[in-house]
Amino acid sequence: MKILGISCFYHDSAACLVCDGEIISAVQEERFTRKKHDSGFPINAINYCFKEAGLGAGDLNLVAFYDKPFIKFERILETALTYAPSGITQFINAIPVWLKQKLWVTELIRRELGFDGKVIFAQHHESHAASAFYPSPFKEAAFLTIDGVGEWETASFGVGKDNVLDIQQYLKFPNSLGLLYSAFTYYTGFRVNSGEYKLMGLAPYGNPIYKDVILKELIDLKDDGSFRINMKYFGYCNSLRMTNLRFNRLFAGPPRKPEAKITQRYMDIAASIQSVTEEVMLKMAAHVHKVTGQDRLCLAGGVALNCVGNGRILREGPFKDIWIQPASGDAGGALGAALLAWHKYLGNKRIVDGVNDLQKASLLGPSYSDDYIECFLKKQDIPYRWLSYVDIIKEVSDLVIDGKVIGWFQGRIEFGPRALGSRSIIGDARNPDMQSKMNLKIKYRESFRPFAPTVLRDKVWQWFELEKESPYMLLVAAIKSDKRLKVNRGPDGLDKLKMVRSLIPAVTHVDYSARIQTVRSGDNPLYYDMIQAFSQKTGCPVIINTSFNVRGEPLVLSPEDAYKCFMRTEMDYLMLGSFLLNKKEQPSIEKDMNWQKEFELD
Repeated sequence: MKILGISCFYHDSAACLVCDGEIISAVQEERFTRKKHDSGFPINAINYCFKEAGLGAGDLNLVAFYDKPFIKFERILETALTYAPSGITQFINAIPVWLKQKLWVTELIRRELGFDGKVIFAQHHESHAASAFYPSPFKEAAFLTIDGVGEWETASFGVGKDNVLDIQQYLKFPNSLGLLYSAFTYYTGFRVNSGEYKLMGLAPYGNPIYKDVILKELIDLKDDGSFRINMKYFGYCNSLRMTNLRFNRLFAGPPRKPEAKITQRYMDIAASIQSVTEEVMLKMAAHVHKVTGQDRLCLAGGVALNCVGNGRILREGPFKDIWIQPASGDAGGALGAALLAWHKYLGNKRIVDGVNDLQKASLLGPSYSDDYIECFLKKQDIPYRWLSYVDIIKEVSDLVIDGKVIGWFQGRIEFGPRALGSRSIIGDARNPDMQSKMNLKIKYRESFRPFAPTVLRDKVWQWFELEKESPYMLLVAAIKSDKRLKVNRGPDGLDKLKMVRSLIPAVTHVDYSARIQTVRSGDNPLYYDMIQAFSQKTGCPVIINTSFNVRGEPLVLSPEDAYKCFMRTEMDYLMLGSFLLNKKEQPSIEKDMNWQKEFELD
């Protein structure tokens, strides 16, 4: 039984192929088009899924779409009427694409794929719930989904047991934690649906002095985690902006212009909304536990990418364990819809062992063979050295120790927003200059942004206040006290970054926290073995792991993408499969790099 899951038309379009209940492949469309958060119909992602499994559209038994477009359109229409006449501009802007494309998903799928079989439509939050529970290691668990908005729903919870998924309660639009957080993303000068993690990273530089204002004026929060948004301060129902002039007056100024200096006021605002968000998440989790009686929790939806909140749920919440879908945003809806079709629509059993998840380390996208890579390198006359498996481990660990920054391109690309050791840029977490170097000279992004550590799974407890694994970089935890350095009160604001706070300063945020990825040998052997070699040489099982891309671009997909990124930044080396490239040996940057369509996927 072959099921294709599709999500598209909002942000982060994706496709997923499930065969007899097993996740075969999943990938975002942005990886192919190089358009970050691409929302278009994911034809490239679909074609990859077919190629990975050796299938065509005629081999599919079912296509599952991640939400119900007609109900979503009903919400847009009803919202425009409710807020008339001010809502008419937003409605007029939305109508053309809905009438031309979004309402005709079945016809579009049949035309683009040449598919004449059955197409089913899941409810948006049901797709999120399925993506949270079905791949998890738990035979039975509560689930909680929180995002901007689906059709009408903005959050949901319920219980998954075996192959049954039972949603028990919803929150509905316009009361949305995701949209509230996005409103502050917009106000602090970052891009909505893209910059929320920047807002989260900025929060520790500020103080939550506006938290009481937010709780008094913007959100009426109840003890069970439900809430009502005061819409007089927001524009997302009746304008093309997230906030309005009342919001500006409440916070004593206009939204920050993108790229403008980040003042202490915006840092304090970031800290305040982050604190409110964590409080809402904790109250929701407590209520879900109380109602369901479950001791395990699965999370999905865009808000589940708030790894600071996730970490607090794990540490302070009532659940014994949690599991978070690594592609928690809309991309994961494709995976959820496919699994929902297999388990709920078709009634197939679910088999888990209670320990290992079914997500395959989220390494579910395209890979490129050494033959492909060498063909590319030779054709473009690019200098390289071939290394054996053992030599890769030795030489790359030595380069990291030597303070070099290395592009690491290995195996299948990650599904979801995080680089997990397949398309990563790596460096020495012990180097106090590495954070600013990688931010400004390699990533070309804001200096305040923290980097994440990858740590060997069996050593995580020695360095971080975390007892469980975090394979998908979705939990924040504190650095162990014995790894911290004493810091006298220093500068405020972004100058806090200059203070060395721990033995691994490049991955230690200003509040002594880190967004942790743990790695197991069985999930990613080469990456694990390289870090193990680094650990044996240095006594430190932690390296920097940041995504292999520059600001504004998606994760690199192909060797061509990787080489372009390598040449246009100040990375020192590129480990491209089994081939090591030294920047000093490369031809000039002026060399023509217009090769994107010359090579086909393996």
